[in-house]
Amino acid sequence: MDMDFKQLALAITAIAEEKNLPEDTVKDVVEQALAAAYRRDYGDREQEVRVEMNLQSGEVDAYVSKEVVSEVENPAYEIATAAAQTLKKDAAVGDFVEVHERVESFGRVAAQTAKQVILQRLREAEREIVLTEFEDKIGTIVNAMVSRVEGNIVRLELGKAQGIMPRSEQIQSERYYPSQRLKVYLKDVERGPRGPQLVVSRGNREFMELLFRAEVPEMESGAVEIKGIAREAGVRSKIAVASNVQGVDPVGTFVGGHGTRVNAVVGEVGEQEKIDIVVWAETSTEYITNALSPTRVNRVVLDEAAKRAKVYVPEDQLSIAIGRGGQNVRLASKLVGYELDIEAETTPVVEGEVQVTELPKQPRLKKKEQLESSLLDAIEEHGE
Repeated sequence: MDMDFKQLALAITAIAEEKNLPEDTVKDVVEQALAAAYRRDYGDREQEVRVEMNLQSGEVDAYVSKEVVSEVENPAYEIATAAAQTLKKDAAVGDFVEVHERVESFGRVAAQTAKQVILQRLREAEREIVLTEFEDKIGTIVNAMVSRVEGNIVRLELGKAQGIMPRSEQIQSERYYPSQRLKVYLKDVERGPRGPQLVVSRGNREFMELLFRAEVPEMESGAVEIKGIAREAGVRSKIAVASNVQGVDPVGTFVGGHGTRVNAVVGEVGEQEKIDIVVWAETSTEYITNALSPTRVNRVVLDEAAKRAKVYVPEDQLSIAIGRGGQNVRLASKLVGYELDIEAETTPVVEGEVQVTELPKQPRLKKKEQLESSLLDAIEEHGE
């Protein structure tokens, strides 16, 4: 016998238990592979064959579908009426009946092919189950362990699933090594030639928000909320927070007593990443002023149409407002949704007072004829 059915049945049962696959799924996979092996050794490639295998005893039964005919021309596909009626009493010409055959063995090639197909299909079934399991976890934080680092890609194990963390989703200053345990944000589940692949992140804004959600129970009750996050992972983040309950300080709530809450988040993302927590405001000018914290702002000139704002700060605050490599103003711009231009101003301003100016909405003279007309009017008035 080239294929020990009993040993195969035991091996398949063990694999199913190890991979936590349903027995019906395993049985279906095995029977499809054995049906292909049967067609190769005993029948024809186009035959309709159904195979049943007893995973306890290892017995294999094949059922070949044949058409009932008055005169048999091709015995692989046809059966005579008299023979068919021994299987099904009311069988008539044109009906299909299943002819049962006990399978004792397969040839070497068919047996090897069946084994390969079974193992491949079981892996596919396992991947599909993993895919279904993790699809419900998209948008959450899960635990992972680094399996290996390949250039700019970090490969991780998430239970029975494999995940990847591309360079764009990593924290800049973090170094990864095998067996390292991490919390990661599950971004997506992608289907690829190697099966379902989980894409995870530690560098996106959602990861930061969920870390705070785990530390700030008031977020669940709706007392406070995060209105916006601008992040350069591993370097700096700005988080705009707001309170929905009178008397609740949103910044203090997120920072926690003695900084315990914000420090817990910093402990996860790394101490090199500075986190600024600012108060969200309904008015753009106030929001921009808060976003540029800890800079003192003299005044803000808004251009709503272009979504730009010119921010004037004391001369000694210019470098603070811009930040190292333009980092502070860049993150503030992302947070508020305005392109911010920072300018130094020497005019003294009362401390704590912010002057707000909005650009005139009247259209400027653009046409040459209009400019010439205005100039002539001015000359005439001067002559009078």
